[in-house]
Amino acid sequence: MNCRFCKEPLHNKFVDLVNCPPSNAFLTEEQLSEPETYFPLTIYACHNCHLVQVDEYKKAKEIFNSDYVYFSSYSKSWVEHARRYVEAMVARFGYNEDSFVMEIASNDGYLLQHFKNKGVPVLGIEPTQNTANEAILKGIPTISEYFGSGFAHELSLREQKADLLIGNNVLAHVPDINDFVEGLKVALRRSGVITMEFPHLLRLVEDCQFDTIYHEHFSYLSFTTVKKIFESHALEMFDVEEVPTHGGSLRIFAKHKKDDTKAISPNVEAMLQKEAAAGITTDEYYLDFQERVDAIKYELLQFLVDKKRAGKKVIGYGAAAKGNTLLNYAGVKGSDLIEFVVDAAPSKQGKYLPGSHIPVVEEASIRELEPDFIIIFPWNLKDEVMHQLAYVSEWGGRFVTFIPSLQVFEPELKKVVV
Repeated sequence: MNCRFCKEPLHNKFVDLVNCPPSNAFLTEEQLSEPETYFPLTIYACHNCHLVQVDEYKKAKEIFNSDYVYFSSYSKSWVEHARRYVEAMVARFGYNEDSFVMEIASNDGYLLQHFKNKGVPVLGIEPTQNTANEAILKGIPTISEYFGSGFAHELSLREQKADLLIGNNVLAHVPDINDFVEGLKVALRRSGVITMEFPHLLRLVEDCQFDTIYHEHFSYLSFTTVKKIFESHALEMFDVEEVPTHGGSLRIFAKHKKDDTKAISPNVEAMLQKEAAAGITTDEYYLDFQERVDAIKYELLQFLVDKKRAGKKVIGYGAAAKGNTLLNYAGVKGSDLIEFVVDAAPSKQGKYLPGSHIPVVEEASIRELEPDFIIIFPWNLKDEVMHQLAYVSEWGGRFVTFIPSLQVFEPELKKVVV
């Protein structure tokens, strides 16, 4: 296996999560009796450019298909994050009815709707047809297509180049990162701005966020490495911000190298120095991650077994990819230790988690069972979930997270001892 950016052979193993099915390959009841396909989930760190990555065992076009079950609008906090982003971009760059905003991986229009409401012309590019259809129903022009240099040239021939080109949580999802970034350059107007958001590798390592590793995420990104990738395609970083989403993400701002209308923020050098000080450009930085991951696995299994023996009822909330990585690496199977997982998305309800085969149900099941513990798998949405489910205090229910370590919370957000 060679690095997807610099093409150097990969030898440095970051973490081995063995084998698991794709994290969003939910199963119907009929499929439970059929063979399930597992793929290797071994992550490497490139010694040359320090891109952390998994091979494309499961092809992107097989993952992001018409059965894709993730709809962004079901997270209120994520939609609010998008609204605040739009307000900030309009205030900073002055986008209006004469501008053109394009979003790659626009999902169900959760973000572009806010630009549309301000009268700014928009276009969504979304490979999964079912989520694209939802955006179209909201009146957001959307093309169901995979973005890359070839498609960017098609847009250019139609004179569809962006003043603002957005990609939230998409850069990590592309197997051919060079072709994708080349497409960004082609699709951007001369004085245009690119913003990308992605989970920060620094936070993944520091907080042992191994559950963010799954087959949809081909790359795990630092600012240092992304800057190199963009520069190799004549794009230049001019600002970077840390944002709290997904347990700690970066929002990068890029422009054409030849565009001299935007000053380089001191944030750029500060972030490079922050990553260098942490050791992110050294091989040693990645060496002990496996041991820390295994400690969390043991903690999860011990918790579940202890609660089962004590006669406690445990469920999960959020049929998220994060939870599927955690459950599959820990080897949790069936509804013996976790009775079910609740999720707000109708597209997941009535199905079963890949690998573990735990049933996914609607929220009403919580009151029916009155569980003692609710494991919040999308721990980055912990506060939102605990506020939504505060009523579990009626019977003494508590919330649990396992990243970066086991924590148990009362509904009032007060951490308690297990």
